[in-house]
Amino acid sequence: MDIKAGTYEDTKDSEIVIITAGIAQKPNQTRMELVKTNIDVLESIIPEVVKYSPNSILLLVSNPVDILSYVAYKVSGFPKERVIGSGTVLDTSRFKYEIGKNFNIDPRDVETYILGEHGDTSFPAWSLTNIKSIPIGEYAKLMDITYDNDLKHNTYENVKDAAYEVINKKGATYYAIASSTTHIVSAILKDKKCILPVSSLVHDYYDADDIYMGVPSIIGRNGVERILKVPLKDDEIKNLNKSVNVLEKTLNESFRNRTE
Repeated sequence: MDIKAGTYEDTKDSEIVIITAGIAQKPNQTRMELVKTNIDVLESIIPEVVKYSPNSILLLVSNPVDILSYVAYKVSGFPKERVIGSGTVLDTSRFKYEIGKNFNIDPRDVETYILGEHGDTSFPAWSLTNIKSIPIGEYAKLMDITYDNDLKHNTYENVKDAAYEVINKKGATYYAIASSTTHIVSAILKDKKCILPVSSLVHDYYDADDIYMGVPSIIGRNGVERILKVPLKDDEIKNLNKSVNVLEKTLNESFRNRTE
């Protein structure tokens, strides 16, 4: 592996281009507050990437990742399968960790998702959560663990606040998002057909239409090979649609209305 600072021409014929460029998130700043500046940054980068690697897969990591993934899709002209955001892969990993800690089990035995915006309106899909195929509520009964709204609330709050806590303490997030990005890249290059909640372009996904957000997607050599419309409970559908409304509003104000 060669790592160096170079020019766009040095990236010629890349199979995957990972975009992390953008203004860093400051303490107490939401990901959405970054949007206008980072759209400008992205619009200067994408044409050069397309010029030298027209057959690449674009993987967006910069925040707000759902908005910037949509911008990259529009500016690049690439098919939607080849423009992917890191989505809620990291959030989901943190969620599994918190559940593992609360239930005293290996987080790798937890199957679950954080869905929606990679940000403050993300939500946990408790109805899909299981421990090695045992629904989490049933597992809690087996182990005499109290599984109630307080546990759910506190678990999710720890997940949601994790990034802000890291930023407050050391200025930025590095290692966890790098690990999640490596996971996505490995799924693409090794054609693993992994199901990951990446930021994908969805249509007719509950209230979501023509928008990028974190949803379970099959990831392989062609990028997003299929989006899975998972069954959600009514309260989860409401939370997902709340994410949609926030993303739509931001996208319209910062990008769509400007380009139309």
